[in-house]
This record gives sequence, structure tokens and C-alpha cells, in this order.
Amino acid sequence: MPPSSTAAAARPRAAAAVLDRAAKLHAGAHRTALSQQYAEASRLLRRALKLLDRVPAADQEQQRLRVRVLSSLAHTDAEAYGLREGMPSLQQAGRLVSSMPAGTQRMTLEGLIERQRGNLLWRAGRLPEALVVLDKAVVATDKALASGAPVENGLISALTARALVNSAMGNPLSAGVDLRRCLWLGHTYHSPLTLAITTNNLGEMHYRMGDAPTALRYYEEAERLMSRVAPTAVPKVRSDRAQVLLYAGLAEEAANALDESFGSLREQGGNRDLAEAETLRAAAAVMEGDFATARSFAQLARRRYLRQERPAMAWLASLTGLHAAAGAAMRAPRKPSKALVRQALELSEGLSGVAQTDESAVAKLLAVRLQLRRGEVSDAARLLSEVPAPRRFTSIDHRMLRRLARAEVAVATGDRRTAFSQARAGFTELGRTRDRMGGLELVSGTAVHGRELGVLAVRLVLDGNRSTADARRLFDWLERTRAQVYRYEPQPSIDDPELADRITEIRGLTRAMQLAKAEGRRVREMAARHAALQQEVTRLGWQTTVWGRPRPVADLAEVGKRLEDRAMISFAAVDDTLVAVVIVDGRPRLVRLGSVADARQAAKMLHADLDALAPDHLPSALVEVVSASARRRAQFLDDQLLRPLSSIIGDRELVVVPTGPLYPIAWGALPSLRGRPVVVAPSATAWLAASADQQLPGTGRSVLVGGPDLPAAVGEVAQLTRYLPGAQVLEGPRATVETVLEALDGAQLAHIAAHGMHEPGNALFSRLDLVDGGLFAHETARLQRPPEQVVLAACELAMTRIRPGDEALGFAGALLATGVRTVTAAVSRVGDQTAAESMAFYHRRVAEGARPAVALADATAVDPLRRPFICLGASN
Repeated sequence: MPPSSTAAAARPRAAAAVLDRAAKLHAGAHRTALSQQYAEASRLLRRALKLLDRVPAADQEQQRLRVRVLSSLAHTDAEAYGLREGMPSLQQAGRLVSSMPAGTQRMTLEGLIERQRGNLLWRAGRLPEALVVLDKAVVATDKALASGAPVENGLISALTARALVNSAMGNPLSAGVDLRRCLWLGHTYHSPLTLAITTNNLGEMHYRMGDAPTALRYYEEAERLMSRVAPTAVPKVRSDRAQVLLYAGLAEEAANALDESFGSLREQGGNRDLAEAETLRAAAAVMEGDFATARSFAQLARRRYLRQERPAMAWLASLTGLHAAAGAAMRAPRKPSKALVRQALELSEGLSGVAQTDESAVAKLLAVRLQLRRGEVSDAARLLSEVPAPRRFTSIDHRMLRRLARAEVAVATGDRRTAFSQARAGFTELGRTRDRMGGLELVSGTAVHGRELGVLAVRLVLDGNRSTADARRLFDWLERTRAQVYRYEPQPSIDDPELADRITEIRGLTRAMQLAKAEGRRVREMAARHAALQQEVTRLGWQTTVWGRPRPVADLAEVGKRLEDRAMISFAAVDDTLVAVVIVDGRPRLVRLGSVADARQAAKMLHADLDALAPDHLPSALVEVVSASARRRAQFLDDQLLRPLSSIIGDRELVVVPTGPLYPIAWGALPSLRGRPVVVAPSATAWLAASADQQLPGTGRSVLVGGPDLPAAVGEVAQLTRYLPGAQVLEGPRATVETVLEALDGAQLAHIAAHGMHEPGNALFSRLDLVDGGLFAHETARLQRPPEQVVLAACELAMTRIRPGDEALGFAGALLATGVRTVTAAVSRVGDQTAAESMAFYHRRVAEGARPAVALADATAVDPLRRPFICLGASN
């Protein structure tokens, strides 16, 4: 009989009962700790220790259980009260193990203690020490497993901890080796919790490697697995996912996800996870320029970390707070204080001491920028020389900050050439990051990391002598920095069955909510489900493969050649200065156009006036008053944006590349553009691609779609067949989402008369209303051969949501990004009867041989204030 069996047989029944109760308390404490109720778990473990005191000290089972309880107590005390409170229990366990005879049991317990010590050091931010200890833990536990001990869970824990430490230290490849072994162990030993935890950790690893779409896929799968085996861990998974969104520049989305997780994290009492979420929330606020909120969250996280005796993590929270303080100081009229510079340097030194190399460099780079703002140029240059070069997996935001600081030092020392060189190199790095992104939102979001560097480069150009060379340089920088989404050649259609299923459910819910509201029924539960599905679809969209192959930035000479006798106006806004680069006959000219704020306000008010004029049957007195207001706004914009250019552009057809505040303008409403063909493009690069001849050949087939609930004059799209003979007509019950998508694929022209809605908060959920629900912008990615031309009548789907870098997202933008050459749509509301009349006029002119921009100019000139249609993309 084995020794353990002999001991169990000889053990008094009372002692066996005590051991059983202590073991149950230990198991209960483990479950409680999984719920992050660490103080309660510690209380249960201390009760178990008191019970074990009643069993003779020489009892081997009592010794083994005591070591395990002490090890668990070290973890829960460290989590609840700090590292200092956790270590004594672990030291006591180590002394007990050292007195045991050599063998498998001792080897197993030694691995347990080393693993727990490594975990505590890791949680405290002492990463190099943790890595050394965890190496020992893996070796010891591997030996125990090889000798037959059932320690597979211990080995998984040790491998996981080591992987996370390696990941945090910038060694994701080493982390990947350990995590893949964890997956194998999880499958081999049928452990769903292991699979869930490892999947989440693989998300962390791919995030560290800069692969955002793959990281997001792992986090999505981890959330599903956790919801089944450890629901209380789901908020932590969502918090982890938020850091990837920040990496991708989606600060608002990250902030929303974190805000939703805070309630659960607070209820669970998980101070460590809560502090991490607060630190991320502070980072999101910094990215959004909300420095007061950022400081508040960073201070909360720092205090929480200090209470846990995790000084290294407190420094990381302080670094986020420093970002906020530096951001506010850079915008303030006064010079930053010396104290803020000292704080940055002290933080850099502290972070370096705990092997946070990249974070230490960030703190010093912030000190460099603050010193420049103070006028201490030589000191700033000295500090910059001390910043180490980025490592292989240094994140893009850190890399761009380094480029920005180097460019700013070069500017301060009068070295414009080096400043431009740093900006170019920075955007090359940013481009490599963008090329790995999936989905329109991730591709567009990365622009936020280059925002300040782009502004610096454009400001440098504007500080020049306004020569032709400056105009060329400004054009080049605008194309490097704006609307990069449209610089990619669309890849084969994205066919994700799960994404399609969720969108179908959203479509049904949207329709059901509309009917319920019309009948006066409550929709609260449906609305909650609708919002949850939208979030899920958005997440699935982030996980798609890379959006497409990048095209080269537009070359000025090629743009000039393609323009022929047209003119291009590329607007840009820097600080409160609005400028335009005008290209005529291949020559660029730089013109300053006054205040950005003035143009923004006028464009906003003109848009509101056009919305008010939209209904078909308004009282004539109201039409007169609103029209007068709209004409004033339009004249103001005409005077500011176009009159200074009149001698350059003459009466040429125009290609207009707007900047953020100018996107809502109905250009045909401006007096000098009435009846003039105008094409609006996100960038010169996008226009060049859309106007190229290398498009997939269409079938020559036309599609006419009539949505539900339209007046007869609009809904009877069949009347347009007089201009489009042989067109496929889909109306009434035939105008379903699937049928319309199938018809659009490979068509030459598609005319869609349907109500629609622009969703400013989530542009890719902008929709066209069809008989069975909404056709969402998300779904246009399913088109294998997008139509050459799409006309969106009776809706406002030329509206866009503008992200940093003039990244414009919306229904029309999604069509352009998937390869549609020309989109005709309205930038504001339009009356049903007016839309019908405008589109009949438009198609008649196209049938007569007019190009889309020419046909639209003729159609809108009849009543430009009530026909706010624009031509987007190109018009060959």
C-alpha cells in the first residue's frame, strides 16, 4: 500500500473530517477569488488554516494542504491588500516545503510556490524578477508532470504567467510558444476554463505584436468562452479588448466599452482589474482631448494601485496622467511649469527601474516637448538624445510620439529638412500599421496617431513663402495624411456568415421597432437588444482581414494630367486657418481662405436651413424666410471659399476635396457653382483611383430599386426605364435586401429610391430602408463586383462621420471604399417629390450622353437649395 494510503488509513476519523472541511474551504476560496472577491477569499483561507491547526503537524496530508492554502492566501492577500501582505504566507509555505522529504510531492509543491511567487512579482510590475522565478516554476512543474503527478493545471498556470510576462516585456514570440502549449494542454485535459483564459491571452499577445484584427478575434472568442465557464471574467475581457481599440485609434469606442464594464468591476471588488480599466479609460480621454477626465481616471487608478502596493502599475497610471497634464499644458497660453518637467523625468527614471523601457521613453519624450514649449531648446535636444531607439514591437503611438518630438526639436533649431524627414518617416511607419488593419473603422482610426505630426508638417509648409514649391509640398502632405481609407484597392468581398446573421437580426429588430412605435407600443427591450447587436456587429467588423492593398499616394503630375481642363480644389484646415491648394493645368497654387471657425459655422447653418426646406409642402412664407437665410449662408461660403480662387479656376469643372468642416456643404447651392459640374472626393488619391480605367468591367445592366413607404411619384421607379431601357426593376415585395444586393453585384448603374438614415454615432449602420428592413453600409463589403455608379435618391446618405485625418465614413463612403466609381446622393434631407423630379431630370441628361457631374449640375440648378445632391468619387 502506498505511504499516503497507509497514512490515510491510520488517520483518526475526526482528523479526516477536519481535513475534508479545510479542503472544501480552500475550494470555496478559489471560486470566490475567481469572482475577484479577494478579501472574502482570504477570510475563507484563514478559516481553513485554523482548522488545519487541529490536525497533527506531522500529518503529510495536512502539510500538503497547508502549503496549498498558504499559497492561495498569498495570492488573495496580495490582490486585496498589496504585495507586502501576500509574501509572508508564501515564505511560510516555502519553509514548510523545504522540510519535506525529496520526491514528487515536494517537487510539485516547489513548482506551486515558485509559480505563485512569480505571479505576485508580475502583478507588482517586477517583470524581470518574475520571469526568472517563472522559468524555475515551469521546470519544476514539468518535472513533476513527467514523474506522474497530476499537475497539468499548475503547468498551464505557470506557462500562462510566463507568457504574459514575456508579452508585457516585448517578447510576444516567446509568449506565443507558451500559449500554444497551453491550448494543447487545455484540449488534452478537457479544461474549458484553460481554453478561455488562453484565448484571451492570445489576444493580448497579438495586440503586443501589432496585429489588431487577430487580437480582436481572440478577444471575441474569449468573451464567448468566458460567458459559459466564468461569467464574472467577461468585464475583464472587454477591458482588455479596449486597449486594442485604443491602439487602432478608436477612442470613443474604447471609452464606451470601458464605461459599460465599470459597474460590474466595482460590484466584483476586483481592484486590480478596475484600476487597469481606469488607466485605459484615462488613455481614451487623452486621445479624445478630454484632459480633465483623463487626469481624474488616472488619479483613481494610481491611488488604487498604491493601496495594492503595486508601485510599478501606479507609475503606469501616472504616465497616463502625465499625458493629460502635458496635453493641457501644450494648449495653455502659459509656459509649462518646471515642476511638470521634473515629474516627467522622475517618472521616466522610475519606469526604467522596473524594465518598462518603452513607457520610460514616452515620459522622457513628453519632457522633451514640454521643454520645447518652455523655450529650453538645448535641454530638450539633450533629453531627446537620451531616448533609446524603439524596439521591434514598440507600439505605433510611441513611435509617432518619438517622430513628433524629433521633428519639433528640428523645427526649434531651424532644421526644416530634418523636420520634414521625420514626418515622412513617421507616416511611413503609420502606413505599415494601417496596412495590417481590417475593416473601415480600424483603417480610418489609425489616423489619430499621426494627427499632430501631420499638423506640424502642414504648418511648416504654411510658414513658408507661399511659393509654387510650398503648394506642391502642401499637396503632398495633404495626400499623405488624409482619407487613407480610400487609398486601398478593395479586396475580394468579405463573406462572414456570423456577421451576416447578426445584421439580419438587426434588420428584423429595426423593422419591428418601427412598427411598434407606429402602434404606440413600448420598445425598450427591443432597443436594448438592438444596441447590443450593433455592438456585436461592430466588433465582428473590426476582425475582418486587411481591407485591401495600398495604392501609392497621388502624384501631382498624374493628377494634373488626369484633370485635363478641370480644376481641383483641395481644402485644408490647420488651427483656425483654412487654405486651399488649387491645381489648374498641372500647376498648384496655395491660397489662404480665412477662418476655419467661420466656415464651419456657416456650413453648419446652411445645412440646417436646407434640412428645414426639405419637406415638399411647406407654407410659402416659411419657404421664403428659410430660403433667404440659406442664400445668405451660401453667399458667405461662396465669398470665403471660392471668390479668392475665381481668377485661377475660371469657369472650369471642379473636383473638390473637402476638409472636415466642409463635408456637409451642398456645393451646387453656392452661387458661383450653380449649374457648374462639381465632383467631391475624399482625397486626390481616391479621385485618381475612381477616375482610372482599370475598373472591373460591368455588365451594362441597370438596376432600379423602389423602397417602401414612398409617395407614388417617387416609388414608381419603373418610369425611369424610359431613360434606362431594359433595366431590372425591384420594387414592392421584390425589393428585399438580399435581392437588391444580388442585383447590385456586377451592375453598371444602380438607382435606389428609398428612405434612408445617416447614423452619425456609428456611420457603418447608416442604412437604406427596403421592404424587409435596412440595407446597412456594413453589407456593401459583400459585393464582389460593385456597380460603376450608384444613385441614392430620397435620402441623406452623402452625409459622413469625420474622423481624424479627414477620414469620412458613411453609406456613400462605404460604397466608394468598396470600389463604386461614382455615387450621387444628398448631403441633407430632400423632399420625396423634389427627389423624384431631380432624378428624372438627371437620368434624362445621362441618357442624352452627359457625364454624371454634368447631369447633376443641370438637375440641381433648377432649385439648388431644395436639391442638395452631390456627385462623389469621379465622373468620367
